[in-house]
Amino acid sequence: MLYMVIERFRDGNAIPVYRRFRDQGRLMPEGLRYVSSWVTDDFRRCFQVMECEDRALLEEWMSRWKDLMDFEVLPVITSLEAVAALAPRLGPAPARSPCES
Repeated sequence: MLYMVIERFRDGNAIPVYRRFRDQGRLMPEGLRYVSSWVTDDFRRCFQVMECEDRALLEEWMSRWKDLMDFEVLPVITSLEAVAALAPRLGPAPARSPCES
């Protein structure tokens, strides 16, 4: 399962977070996979996609960082998965003229 993890750096201070990351790495337990991340340009928040089958692994990882940041975790699916899940409920597609293709 994919999770969007929103990290809010304590006191808006990214320095301790990046120092620990530099010195100790991501501190992830086996079975948790980092996918990608984005940091706001003011360095106050990070939006990170993580993947695992057991949510307890995500909790274990967050416990190693909770002294430096607060977390919000949202289970997410890809856009392709959303299209596939919602397609049966969309009803019939409207007819299109050949010029719209």
